[in-house]
Order: sequence, then structure tokens, then C-alpha cells
Amino acid sequence: MLLALAGANLPFLNQRLFGFLPMRAPKKSAWIRIAELIVLYFVVGAFGFLLEARAGNRFDQGWQFYAITFSLFVVFAFPGFTWQYLVKRRSA
Repeated sequence: MLLALAGANLPFLNQRLFGFLPMRAPKKSAWIRIAELIVLYFVVGAFGFLLEARAGNRFDQGWQFYAITFSLFVVFAFPGFTWQYLVKRRSA
């Protein structure tokens, strides 16, 4: 759960691609942030799948599972979205 929370907020908390690749533009566009969010959803999901398979009891999931977990991942991204787009910063 903590990995999902961190992964969901990573695109919004910095101006680097996936947190470590520098970008040419001074600010990332919203489309790049959305693409990062989708990629990180699959990365966190693959890690969860790996943990479940390693435990020895893997369950098959339908489309409903993925729709709900992606929705939850988007909800987890709300603090980062709020920080990036809704919090007014004072310019010094």
C-alpha cells in the first residue's frame, strides 16, 4: 500500500521523468504526468503480482479488479495532484 501511495504521487512531486531522468522542459506537461501514472500503476501491480506469486497462492483477476485498483491508484495520487496544481505558492 505504501509503495502504491509513493508511486501514485511520484509524477506530481518532481519535474523529472520517473523521478530520476532529467527533462529538457522546465515543467512536465499534464500528459507526461498521466503517462507516468499509468506506467507506475503497472510497475506497482507487477511488484504486487510478484509478491503474490512468491507467496505461492496466485489468484486470477478479472477486469473488475484492474478497474478498481486503477481507480484506487488515482485516488492515492490526489495529494500529489493537489500539491502540484491546487496549492498556491508565493513567489519571493
